[in-house]
Amino acid sequence: MAETTRLLVDADACPVKDEIYRVGTRYGLKTVIVANSWMNIPQSPLIERVVVPEGPDVADDWIAEQATPADIVITNDIPLAVRCLAKQASVLRPNGEEIDERSVGMVSAIRDLMQGLRETGAVTTYNPSFGKADRSRFLSALDTLIVRLRRKAALARTVPSSSQTIHRPFPGDVP
Repeated sequence: MAETTRLLVDADACPVKDEIYRVGTRYGLKTVIVANSWMNIPQSPLIERVVVPEGPDVADDWIAEQATPADIVITNDIPLAVRCLAKQASVLRPNGEEIDERSVGMVSAIRDLMQGLRETGAVTTYNPSFGKADRSRFLSALDTLIVRLRRKAALARTVPSSSQTIHRPFPGDVP
């Protein structure tokens, strides 16, 4: 049986939680909000709050352990994204940028470069401001990703596996 898509949200600093709630509800997706402190969430059987103990990367560890190939992980944390990609989950940043096998190397390199520049004092800011265009890009990317995963799941249900296919020899086949 195919797994159901969930939205796993690294929620502590996520600026698009309201958008995630709306999209998750529209598609009927389980949305799991993971944080190391209590957060107010809408009352819905589709939205679950997971409060993990305080500590570095505890929320990331929980998300990485739970992620499956059917899930969409929403995070700005590059090391968490790498761990989730290793479990074949889809990863989306709050600005609408999808991180996948092709882009993760570049995203990781940019993160490391910026961290080095901040350590030397050459750059003093961490993230650019977050605006309406970012929110719009996120909503569009999340919709696209959900539709893509649903099509993939539907195809997996309709295409017979190799154990279900019947091979009928053609005339001239060598046994």
